[in-house]
Amino acid sequence: MPSGLVALLDDVAGITKLAAASIDDIGAAAGKAGTKAAGVVIDDTAVTPRYVTGFTPDRELPIIWKIAKGSLKNKLLFLLPGAMALSAFAPWAITPLLMIGGAYLCFEGTEKVFEALFHHEEHGDIPPLALEAAELEREKVGGAIRTDFILSAEIMAIALADVADRPLGIQAAVLAAVGILITVAVYGVVALIVKMDDIGLHMAERRFSAARAFGRGLVLGMPVLMKALSVIGTAAMIWVGGGIVVHGMEEFGFTTLPHALHHFAEVAGHAVPAAGGAVEWIVGALGSGIVGLVIGALVVAILHMVKRARGSAHH
Repeated sequence: MPSGLVALLDDVAGITKLAAASIDDIGAAAGKAGTKAAGVVIDDTAVTPRYVTGFTPDRELPIIWKIAKGSLKNKLLFLLPGAMALSAFAPWAITPLLMIGGAYLCFEGTEKVFEALFHHEEHGDIPPLALEAAELEREKVGGAIRTDFILSAEIMAIALADVADRPLGIQAAVLAAVGILITVAVYGVVALIVKMDDIGLHMAERRFSAARAFGRGLVLGMPVLMKALSVIGTAAMIWVGGGIVVHGMEEFGFTTLPHALHHFAEVAGHAVPAAGGAVEWIVGALGSGIVGLVIGALVVAILHMVKRARGSAHH
């Protein structure tokens, strides 16, 4: 009986060690995958704050919370099972789906550029309160969650590619960990960004002169930062979308354009040895952005032609 108990305890200890090792593997893989997805995470963080511009301060955090819940739902209820199914049954479909998502990002970003450049006067007479506040909020949240779906798909795809050789259980655990941690990080930072002006107002009322000066600086600087983030967010959609399409072209053997972009970026990086890595990244991002603009412009043109054709058919 004692020997049986000792054997049982040995088995329990062995299972515990195995579970601990699995947890360590999951944590290490999640950290590695999350690091590789850092570029998309930064883009996601830059894109989101523009969805709360124009709302009263009391609605900013509730809107971010709604978007964060939608993002977590995207990752855990849709993308995670979908990624597992694709990994198990149709791994060949992952790249085409990502390219379609990248083209959508290019379209959305380029359309905003076109609206800013060419349609400002056309929409200038539309009153800002033409929509009910609740309806406008629903539209903004819905748009943010749709954009998040594409960015989240890219994050999950990067994570999946990094653990593709692991068992399905480990893959699922890593994707879940990456999805949760990145959602908390992104929307925590976004919440801090959009409430920074309120923090500045609070500090401006403090007794200490240094705190007051810092608070006033935050209040004055936040509108500039929000406008900058709006521009960065639009640019991020275009260059991330272009980068996804370029990477997909490379996967399918259409290497002329991807190799040309890589070569040009490497040459630029070698030309500035002191900051070669940064220069190479910037030039690569610009190349992806140009590709994204071209793709987005083509999609916008096609959709406008379809709309005109439908309008002519109705008349």
